[in-house]
Amino acid sequence: MKRKSLFFVAPYQMALRSEDLSAPAAGEARILSLCSAISTGTELLLYKGEAPTALAADATLPALRGTLAYPLKYGYSMVGRVEELGSGVDESWLGKLVFAFNPHEDAFNARVEELMPLPDGCSQHDAVFLPAMETAVNLILDGEPRLGERVVVLGQGLIGLLTTALLARHPLETLLTFDTYPARRTLATQFGAQAAFDPRSSKAEAEALLGASRADLVYELTGNPATLDLALDLVGDHGRVVVGSWYGERRASLDLGRHFHRGRIKLISSQVSSIEPALRGRWDRARRFAVAWRWLTELQPHRLISKTLPFAQAAEAHRLLAEQPDKYLTILFSYP
Repeated sequence: MKRKSLFFVAPYQMALRSEDLSAPAAGEARILSLCSAISTGTELLLYKGEAPTALAADATLPALRGTLAYPLKYGYSMVGRVEELGSGVDESWLGKLVFAFNPHEDAFNARVEELMPLPDGCSQHDAVFLPAMETAVNLILDGEPRLGERVVVLGQGLIGLLTTALLARHPLETLLTFDTYPARRTLATQFGAQAAFDPRSSKAEAEALLGASRADLVYELTGNPATLDLALDLVGDHGRVVVGSWYGERRASLDLGRHFHRGRIKLISSQVSSIEPALRGRWDRARRFAVAWRWLTELQPHRLISKTLPFAQAAEAHRLLAEQPDKYLTILFSYP
């Protein structure tokens, strides 16, 4: 059969291309796509030409082998329905709704061990946020928020909001957020933040709430390297700054000459493709996925979908996310 796949061909340029799709091989299933979500992190960097082209797309995901060099297929938040089975696959898979880390395309083959059936009570429009929720869970594991701590989350995009929602379930003393867009600040308080501030005008107000010893833990999730200086300003002595943003080709110029060294601040890198080594004796990806599925069902992040567009309008969807981030938080593709 033929399928349509989305290719990134150059900065701000993409194309829907027709490809041959063979019958599923032994151990594989064919999935017809239902919906997929655009990553507003790596995928938008790729769209804008700000991703390092020599870097592997994702060595941990079979569907994303190769580098980030153009032209390439990308995307990793797909929900579909199993339509056909290869030899050796149990017939119970037929007709199942499944999640897959697969690029944007209207049909694909995958080994069944790479597919995750949707749990009972989890809709397809919540399930498509599994990678974002897994990332938020990983941020919590890496930051290790503790009883009575003062925590700040910089950036209330999708990952920031989900991280805020999980932090709000902890017995913290203070949970503050920052974002430049008013709509996102409103969502932050709805998702559990004690207060939400504009970094351009309300830093002093936030510092007053934190007190003289400042924050114990700060998450940098804006995607903007310049925000790291704000993170270092807000964190207290011996505090932790978790950097969950990936900046691609952009460079961070940090002021490390004042509070950073004498305050013995810890800068912690957080990336969802691996688990903190100290946790690996008890945590693996299966356990992390189980936690993420639970919170998808409870938090129902489909509330954060700004717009759903037909797959044929992929270029328009990326343009809206890149040009109007104040209006569009998350856009989904629907497939015929």
